[in-house]
Amino acid sequence: MVFSVSLSGEKKLFLVISPAEKLKLYNIEIIRQLIIDKHSVLVVTTNQPYTTLIKNYENYGLDISRIWFVDVITKCALGRIPQEANNCRFVKNPANITDLGIVITDVLNNFPDEKPCILFDSISTMLIYISSINILKFIHFITNKLKLLNSPGIFLAADKSLDPLLMTQIVTFVDEVIDTESDAGSREYEKF
Repeated sequence: MVFSVSLSGEKKLFLVISPAEKLKLYNIEIIRQLIIDKHSVLVVTTNQPYTTLIKNYENYGLDISRIWFVDVITKCALGRIPQEANNCRFVKNPANITDLGIVITDVLNNFPDEKPCILFDSISTMLIYISSINILKFIHFITNKLKLLNSPGIFLAADKSLDPLLMTQIVTFVDEVIDTESDAGSREYEKF
């Protein structure tokens, strides 16, 4: 896995497209790069529960103290919040993008660092709960919020999981699209 998401310069919003079977590994690799670059990270997870991500990150030696979470699936799946939840906010229902937007806004407004990087894992999983048009509206809202706050954001998506119309629209919201498997995993596509 060789690719780089550099948050220096003007490009701050990225769509990272990965084969579904490698999505978890790219999540870990992106977090590792961000921590090495001294960024704090807000992970919005629709793909894996907070407790699973914590274990995965610890197994890979990542500094958990630099990572905060918005977990969209645990409360729905368990019906309750885990007691050991540190640095995590939970959303009751994955289909309620209004609540998700409110929680993300609240976390960003109260974040201990001035400009956290947001990693959104993953757009593809949201399709289980939300229609494409509502996902598009939500991503538009979030990308504009990040632009106004001048905060970087990375959106993960499994390749072949997004319909072409949705993909075309999302590409217009981000500064750069990185296809992890194109040309030996390092080809980057820029918008015109």
